[in-house]
Amino acid sequence: MSGQLWGQCPMSYSKIPAGKDLPNDIYVAIEIPANHAPIKYEIDKETDCLFVDRFMATPMFYPANYGFIPNTLADDGDPLDVLVVTPYPVSPGSVIRARP
Repeated sequence: MSGQLWGQCPMSYSKIPAGKDLPNDIYVAIEIPANHAPIKYEIDKETDCLFVDRFMATPMFYPANYGFIPNTLADDGDPLDVLVVTPYPVSPGSVIRARP
């Protein structure tokens, strides 16, 4: 990544809107790809960067890409969680348009 200092995040998830045409078209920031190794990624609220949160002890796989809708807030204080079905896994940290 040219032009960046080591340790800087390439994008700010807090600046991504919840969607282009709500509620028909939403943006989802992917944290865990479909059928991925049992590694839990999470966007850190302080740095706005994607971190490895933990290695899961059970060999659990998400059947779809797991992520969240930016700039939303669920009852638990975190952004709304989303599963996005795609023909291929989407890389952690990617943002994808989806339809509810």
